[in-house]
Amino acid sequence: MSNNLLKGKRGIIFGALNPDSIAWKVAERAYEEGAMLIITNTPVAVRMGETNELAKKLNTVVIGADATNVDDLNNLFIKSMELLGGKIDFVLHSIGMSPNVRKERHYSDLDYNYLDKTLDVSAVSFHKVLQTARKLDAINEWGSVVALSYVAAQRTFFGYNDMADAKALLESIARSFGYIYGRERHVRINTISQSPTVTTAGSGVKGFDRLLDFAERMSPLGNATAEECADYCITLFSDLTKKVTMQNLFHDGGFSNMGMSLRALQQYEKGLHKSCNCDDPEDGHKYD
Repeated sequence: MSNNLLKGKRGIIFGALNPDSIAWKVAERAYEEGAMLIITNTPVAVRMGETNELAKKLNTVVIGADATNVDDLNNLFIKSMELLGGKIDFVLHSIGMSPNVRKERHYSDLDYNYLDKTLDVSAVSFHKVLQTARKLDAINEWGSVVALSYVAAQRTFFGYNDMADAKALLESIARSFGYIYGRERHVRINTISQSPTVTTAGSGVKGFDRLLDFAERMSPLGNATAEECADYCITLFSDLTKKVTMQNLFHDGGFSNMGMSLRALQQYEKGLHKSCNCDDPEDGHKYD
């Protein structure tokens, strides 16, 4: 149901690959709420994914752009303002990738060239987006920029690897740039720390299915879905949150404030009755 929360607003959505993408859901909801959009992704992702189909559905176009390339970003913002007829009101940064995770490199044995790529794509690209927009004065006063993060920026999660470092940097950029952009032009910048969500990128994390189940059992409200994350993004793009900035906002059903839930404890107790002794080095199943 539309409440016209974004009626007349112009936005850019980074990272919509296919219908499983959170960015895809955000774009659909923003359009429902009256926004005019530009969809963007890397040229390779556009060719391999379904981004063009989304653009047709939302009566817009795709502008290919590598978010790590400043020239691409300049072109993206300039063309977006031309096509949409004015400055941008909101931006979603939903970008993340780790070659170390893909190659199953252990955190204690990272390939540093891969790490550079992880940080550039998943975090530094956010700074490049903001710096480019500021230099072009491309975002309207009281505009809103949101990036998607994860609780691993604050807590250690097995298998999340160097993406945790990238998310920590992402959140720091939101705070540092949020001060500058807020002071100068009232542009607000926030990150959303979303529940583990079934997406193409998220599913690549080792043990993701078990992480998903664990988070569901730990969270009083259960895991937040991609559709629910899209709803939350809409509130941050709207004028209802004009004084919210420099925040990392947990959208995780309460997971981030939990220590142990009854449901998780009950599942753990079931595991204790199994014959496997995971602390026994001779058992063959010792945890990493």
